[in-house]
Amino acid sequence: MATLKGEVKAFIVQSLACFDTPSQVVDLVKKEFGLSITRQQVESHDPTKANGRGLAQKWVELFHETRKRFQTELSDIPIANKAYRLRALDRMMTRAEGMKNMALAASLMEQAAKEVGDAYSNKQKVEHTSPDGTMTPQPTIIQLLPVEPKA
Repeated sequence: MATLKGEVKAFIVQSLACFDTPSQVVDLVKKEFGLSITRQQVESHDPTKANGRGLAQKWVELFHETRKRFQTELSDIPIANKAYRLRALDRMMTRAEGMKNMALAASLMEQAAKEVGDAYSNKQKVEHTSPDGTMTPQPTIIQLLPVEPKA
């Protein structure tokens, strides 16, 4: 195993903290730094795994700080933003239309409509007033209608 520079180690630790798999991290390191490393080398930088037991304290701290931030700060993840998702759906729908794939285009339009209508959120709309605008409940009226017997 080649010795890795600090910036590569930090990249690996932060990627693992963001729940990237070792295989994904290997590919990312290859793209970002041009280095070929093994999955086992990546796993040795994960303090939650047995291979990461001997990891230096500064990397363990970086891992836990990054993971905590990753789990609490959704604003850093573009796909967590509704506007980003709608723009991506718009691009996909336009491309599907251009390819004359109308079934896919219709499906993407439906998904966008659901997105705008908050179908994918857990927001709940609660009505706190009665139909007449007051807070008092209205009595239920049951009206019985006479029925003539059949002869």
